[in-house]
Amino acid sequence: MNGFLNGDPSLRPWWALVIVLALTLIVIAHAFVGTIVFGIFFYYAMRPINRRIRRFTNARRLAAIITLILVFIPILSFLTYTFLIGLEGLNMILTDQVRQAINPYIDVSRLVEDPQKVLSLTDQLRRSRPLQGIISTSIEVVLTISNALIHLSMILAIVYYLLRDGARIKAWFREEVGTDSAAYAYASAVDRDLESVYFANVIAIVLITFGSIVWYNLYNAIAPAGVTIPVPTLLALLTGIASIIPIVVGKLVYVPIAAYLLILAGQTNEALLVYPALFVAVAFLFLDFIPQTFIQPYIAGRKIHVGLMIFAYVFGGLFFGWYGLFLGPIILVFSLQAIRLVVTDLLRGGPVTPRPTAARDLGSDPALDGDE
Repeated sequence: MNGFLNGDPSLRPWWALVIVLALTLIVIAHAFVGTIVFGIFFYYAMRPINRRIRRFTNARRLAAIITLILVFIPILSFLTYTFLIGLEGLNMILTDQVRQAINPYIDVSRLVEDPQKVLSLTDQLRRSRPLQGIISTSIEVVLTISNALIHLSMILAIVYYLLRDGARIKAWFREEVGTDSAAYAYASAVDRDLESVYFANVIAIVLITFGSIVWYNLYNAIAPAGVTIPVPTLLALLTGIASIIPIVVGKLVYVPIAAYLLILAGQTNEALLVYPALFVAVAFLFLDFIPQTFIQPYIAGRKIHVGLMIFAYVFGGLFFGWYGLFLGPIILVFSLQAIRLVVTDLLRGGPVTPRPTAARDLGSDPALDGDE
């Protein structure tokens, strides 16, 4: 900006062009901020996997494709399973609605005898409010699914190109600012923290998901019919997804399940209360306490303070909406590393150095001298 105000006047039109283009990109990115944040989340979560695959192949494109296949096939399988479960329930509802909408206007046996009724029947169906509601809902569902597929394609593209060209981007940035600069130290520390946080979360989600699937179905196998879990596999998958938030983990799912089982046991036979108690005890121990106390910290290494991460997830979700669950940690990491590397030097009036000057025990250290 100093070059724009005090530099060569002949360069000002170029500065203006760059500023206009940057503002345009910001406006476009804001319109798709949820998709972009999702893509960044998956990139950092998948990068350690991609790095290990790269040990067996030097082809960046092939490694990126293999990584996407290994990660997104389970995700798509979950989405398909959830869609089929929902479609089964929706089919039961719509069947009754369609029957109620059509029955007043149609008698199939008489329709064959009097084809002239087809024209009047068509007009009646067209003006039928229940049928119009069904058609409108169907159109909305199709548009929603189409929009979701478009955003999913964009997320896949973002992750693919970042996995393929991420090393080139880092090399370009390193050459531009130098490995001993504060800018490189800040960027590398942020980069390390985001990978640590997101990869640890994904590993925890996977472990808790598989553990939930095993335990929920095993519980149904040993529990009497009166205190079983409905759709155990779907609820197990939701338990894994809920574990993205530290401390909260799967409580959002398994606690309501336990309450539901307690109600069933109380209504059926008080002797069955031992089964809900067993369910919640095992869920707390193996799906909550052990993963977040031992497994996740071990994977994350020097992770960010758990309390800060909770605030990032909760406030991010409340302020930004659904994508705030993924944007909140990004904002926290950028802010924390700014405090560690930038703020203290600015307050002292000195130059910003590549060494942490505050909160040295929080977050990742920068990659100095180009070490990765």
